Amino acid sequence: MDEINIEDFMRVDLRIARVKEAIEVPEADKLVKLVLDVGELGEKTVFAGIKAAYKLEELIDKYVVLVNNLKPRQMKFGLSEGMILAAGPGGEDIFMVGPDAGAKEGMRVK
Repeated sequence: MDEINIEDFMRVDLRIARVKEAIEVPEADKLVKLVLDVGELGEKTVFAGIKAAYKLEELIDKYVVLVNNLKPRQMKFGLSEGMILAAGPGGEDIFMVGPDAGAKEGMRVK
């Protein structure tokens, strides 16, 4: 695995975000459309491959870690403006990374 230095890591803008909306993407097998509240930074829309692991209603108001400065990507379902952090092999075994209680929307992860 290639190592990075602290300057490389600091280029990644990780932010706390709260899921405002979780929308089914009927034509996608794995994707859910998430509208995220990133505090003073506004809202971001992200398509996440978590459909098999989470029910839409349990995602609302959940706090996640967002890669905020990822270049937006046009997908056939819409524009994805970032990426949420998750771990696991996929399918039902995927686990979103979230902050401890007290973290607020827009806080930078360092």
